[in-house]
Amino acid sequence: MSESKPPSISALTLRQHRVQRAVGRLVAPLWIPLTVLVLRFGLGYRIEGLAEARARFRRILAERSGPLLICANHLTLIDSFLIAWALAPSWRYALRFDLLPWNVPERTNFSSGFWSALLTYLAKGIPITRGGNRPDVAEVLRRVSHLLARGELALIFPEGTRSRTRRVDVESAAWGVGRVIGGLPGCHVLCVYLRGRAQESWGRIPARGDRFHVDLSCIEPKSDQRGMRRSRDLSRQVVTELARMERSFLGDR
Repeated sequence: MSESKPPSISALTLRQHRVQRAVGRLVAPLWIPLTVLVLRFGLGYRIEGLAEARARFRRILAERSGPLLICANHLTLIDSFLIAWALAPSWRYALRFDLLPWNVPERTNFSSGFWSALLTYLAKGIPITRGGNRPDVAEVLRRVSHLLARGELALIFPEGTRSRTRRVDVESAAWGVGRVIGGLPGCHVLCVYLRGRAQESWGRIPARGDRFHVDLSCIEPKSDQRGMRRSRDLSRQVVTELARMERSFLGDR
């Protein structure tokens, strides 16, 4: 896969990425299987159609020819871990750490304690402050864009926060996702819809013993608009696709 031209970031930030990637890779054989064990046996979670979802993810990776951004619906604080579990087995991440997507967790949710902050760091998290000042938010988006342009994967929740309506809200599409997509020629978006069968609302974690439905859809958003309108249009296309996937899930259920 050919790389796009990476957006400019500082030499310090480049070093931070290298160190975070190296530390996470070094201990990946320990923390990734342990995390999956907690999800599977500690919390009793199961993902329906796991083999099919992972096979489709492998095909999408094999066929892609440009940057690939992962976007998903968002209801709990551990969605990024559940999505990673759904896309590939723990041993595969341990052998190919580049498959684990970078992500942008809300700073206040994961910086309150040492262990949560450490796990966020090891899991390739780049904390962001929702509603923070524009330069700080723009810097995080620039870092994500740089990583995507290098051929790495990143996960962003396009609604910007856990859905308080319990449903994917097209009107809440955040401009940041569109800005990332619009700045990367040929960027595709892997939409992931994941939701527990017992999940009726947003919260910290899903109910113990829940079974999760997962669906994947790869799209290439495009827009003829400019500036902020273009960013919002691209974001809206992603959230609209997630909403379509949700309607399919709810209809089947």
